[in-house]
Amino acid sequence: MTRRSPLLTLLYACSAIALVIILVSHPETSFEAAIRGLQVWWEVVFPSTLPFIVLSEILMGVGVVHFTGVLLEPMMRPLFNVPGTGGFVLTMGFASGYPVAAKLTTRLREQGSITKAEGERLVSFTTTGDPLFVIGAVAIGFFHSEQFGFVLAFSHYFSALLLGVLYRFYSPFSPSSKPLEKNHLPLPLRALQAMHRARLRDRRPFGKLMGEAVQSALQTLLMIGGFIIVFSVLIQLFATIEVTHFLSAVLAVFLGPLGVPSAFSSGMIAGLFEVTLGAQGVSEVGAGIPMIWKAVVASAIVSWGGISVHAQVASILNDTDIRVTPYLVGRAIHAALASLLAYFCWKPITASSWFSDEDIPVFLPTTAEGVPVGNWWDSLLYSGLAAAGILLLLLLVSLFFRSRRFKRPH
Repeated sequence: MTRRSPLLTLLYACSAIALVIILVSHPETSFEAAIRGLQVWWEVVFPSTLPFIVLSEILMGVGVVHFTGVLLEPMMRPLFNVPGTGGFVLTMGFASGYPVAAKLTTRLREQGSITKAEGERLVSFTTTGDPLFVIGAVAIGFFHSEQFGFVLAFSHYFSALLLGVLYRFYSPFSPSSKPLEKNHLPLPLRALQAMHRARLRDRRPFGKLMGEAVQSALQTLLMIGGFIIVFSVLIQLFATIEVTHFLSAVLAVFLGPLGVPSAFSSGMIAGLFEVTLGAQGVSEVGAGIPMIWKAVVASAIVSWGGISVHAQVASILNDTDIRVTPYLVGRAIHAALASLLAYFCWKPITASSWFSDEDIPVFLPTTAEGVPVGNWWDSLLYSGLAAAGILLLLLLVSLFFRSRRFKRPH
């Protein structure tokens, strides 16, 4: 069925009409779900995402992305087959969560810094949850376990890097971006030189740069908020008309032969659409289910991200020629890799005396759903520390690659 097929048009029309009928027949349910979606966006997503989108736009405008591009070029191309500027997207994406990586990838593509294939590789493995959400909301807020947080974070982020290594072989014969010009200057000086040249090419005064960064961030966040509210209403309506229950019953039939407890079917269906509801559903499964299975399923749900996030990413990528299909395939692979890592690293991490569930720290005040309520300073603190740590690690690995690559035998 092609995009121009009349059957597809008829399917879209019938689906829209059916949704309108359901919406009109359940107005109170729709209103309450919309309020919950708006609350999550305003109290959690808006304050935790806005500072990083604004700062990332400013950093790109002043040339910092070119600075990191030169420093990380020796690592990003051999490992992930993307230019060094992808290291900036990797750092900000890991630190600030979805869909910031898609926004930055789109900006790099618009600037001509990456090719179409490189953009598809980059957005596929850099779209992750932020550490505050993975550890604070899911592990601490829902599962009340610090050990669970370390397992979830390790499986989530390490599997994303493994996905990046796998995706370096995606579209191997596609054109690549132009390698950086080399000269006799040391690497840090070349990085400073690239940053200065990029700043001169931009030519925008800092006031204008900051104003446009805020405007772009607000536009992106309004789009994200709209998707969150719409999917909050859809999920609640599906639950009201028993569609979710039906899909859960069907999924439970397939989980049995795979050895996965069928009790997870409801949480997995919720996680298919929205990551927070899915993780919460998994945490509410009976106490008789081993925690290792909860970690496996929760890790898969967090790495999948949910159709709500995918719709946000697709909307952002729509401004470029970057296709969404490789990203969706990458989300499925990421979920599978993360669940496998969670299964195999559960015992080594939980058996370690380094990690204890005693005196679990309170990251942030939480909503009724257990999601931390963000604020400007806490969001900047946790995400900023994560970004600094990730960037430092990438720089060290990049220097290692450069020393091994250019080391001459005596």
